Amino acid sequence: MQKPLLTLLLALWPVITLSDGAAGQIRLVLQITVDGLRGDLLTRYTDSFGDGGFRRLMEGGVWYTDAHYLHASTETVVGHATLATGAHPSQHGMVGNAWLDRTTGALGYNIEDLAAPILPVAGFGGQGKQLDPAQAIAQAGGRSPRNLLTTTFADELFKSTGGQSRIFAVSGKDRSAVTMAGHVGKAFWMSTSTGAFETSRYYYDEYPGWVAEWNTRRPADAAVGTAWELSGPPESYLLADNDDRPYEMDLRGFGRTFPHPYDAPEDGLYYSQVLLSPLGDELTADFAMAALKAAELGQDAFADYLSVSFSGVDAVNHFFGPSSLENEEIMRRLDRTLAALFDDIDRAVGAEHVLIVLSADHGMPEMPEYMAEQGFATARNTNGALKDALNETLLQDFGIEQAVAQFFRPYLYLNDAAISAAGADRRTVERAIVEDLEARDGIAIALPRDPFPDQVDHQLAPLIRRSFHPQRSGDIYVAQAPYSFLFDEGAVAVMHGSPWAYDTHVPVIFAGPGIDPQTVARRVATVDVAVTLSNLLGVSLPASAAGQVLSEVVR
Repeated sequence: MQKPLLTLLLALWPVITLSDGAAGQIRLVLQITVDGLRGDLLTRYTDSFGDGGFRRLMEGGVWYTDAHYLHASTETVVGHATLATGAHPSQHGMVGNAWLDRTTGALGYNIEDLAAPILPVAGFGGQGKQLDPAQAIAQAGGRSPRNLLTTTFADELFKSTGGQSRIFAVSGKDRSAVTMAGHVGKAFWMSTSTGAFETSRYYYDEYPGWVAEWNTRRPADAAVGTAWELSGPPESYLLADNDDRPYEMDLRGFGRTFPHPYDAPEDGLYYSQVLLSPLGDELTADFAMAALKAAELGQDAFADYLSVSFSGVDAVNHFFGPSSLENEEIMRRLDRTLAALFDDIDRAVGAEHVLIVLSADHGMPEMPEYMAEQGFATARNTNGALKDALNETLLQDFGIEQAVAQFFRPYLYLNDAAISAAGADRRTVERAIVEDLEARDGIAIALPRDPFPDQVDHQLAPLIRRSFHPQRSGDIYVAQAPYSFLFDEGAVAVMHGSPWAYDTHVPVIFAGPGIDPQTVARRVATVDVAVTLSNLLGVSLPASAAGQVLSEVVR
């Protein structure tokens, strides 16, 4: 019985030593997350990319072209937490950018932590306005990863080396940096109030000298008095004709067409416009490189971790749409930013010691009006109007005052006290809500915590279940129909967050030592990323990891 086993081990030995040898070369894991990078956009713009950015990964790594999230709530914090933990939202707990605190009745921000106030940046006043609806809920609160209910790959890497691995995460958004840094790393994000990169007392008691020096230079002010302009001739763009569409949003003078003039900082939206343009991504990369040098990442035998999450593509998508000239331009500029970042890291660490993994936190739909122009049936619904209509119907039919306490996309939160006071049967009320919503244009399904028998086999039911956490999720999940819109008016022109393929489909690419280039069309999942990283580096899986090892990366 032993001889066949020995034969098998000897046959596998060359593969095992190759894998172990490649892993031993890695001194830095560089995890790039492009917020809102829908899976098809790399293919759409390939001809306009240079050799050193996206192409370096697409042609030099393992590129999974059919990678998807397996949960329904495709939002920023949810996707980042899934990439970091290899777990579904039902386990890592980040079920949305905000959720209702049932003890207070107030909406809470996902990484809000009053015990970890944001460190003030010396010499910077808060002049900006917060355009992010979720973040605005807790604008004055602190920030930490304490709401993240499981460990991340970075946490496990740190533990495996006895705390010798250094962990940093940088992003234009706080929730993107905090989730990727895990519980043991350091997180920094750009403030849309000041343009500085900030952090909280969870991470530091005071800013390190290198951070203070970077902020003192005020590089975010570089665009004052200028405009965001095209970097190439108009005829070189695939989407040159998509520069002025009536359903795009003008961010108070930023305009719908190139060039886009920046506000002055004192006008309140300047730093939001910076984040909405290539400059925001350039600043993120520059600050990440400053962190790498200051912390001496990748300079010893213990693998370090640096997460860089770029926010510009997502911001552009929200205001102009993913099939806009602005989207094409920011992808071109991000390609150059990545190439410069990769070159800097090659010089500092050595390309042979860097493992790069690139993905996105979610995709993005086209604007409903754009799809309507193509002949597709679309609809726009708003949370507030649907809530009011439901409450009016339930008052008439059951005598319930304010049966729906809150509708914060995608969840309805029911008022149990009001339902009981009216003597109504909750299950009957749920059925009435489901039938009302599903009869409306633009609504695909309304799924209660306990689905009705005719709903359990719905194609979206498994994705919705993976998004559900009993203490944080609402009572009824409302999913919009394809290319329909479910969001309150005024904030943005289009919103991701659905279970449909345009929101779940993202790229996944691994490139680095021992990884042979290939393009893989097999369906894979984003929960596979953290599991593959853990196997490649030989560390414990994150506690709630649900993914599988990607065999083209770990042989």
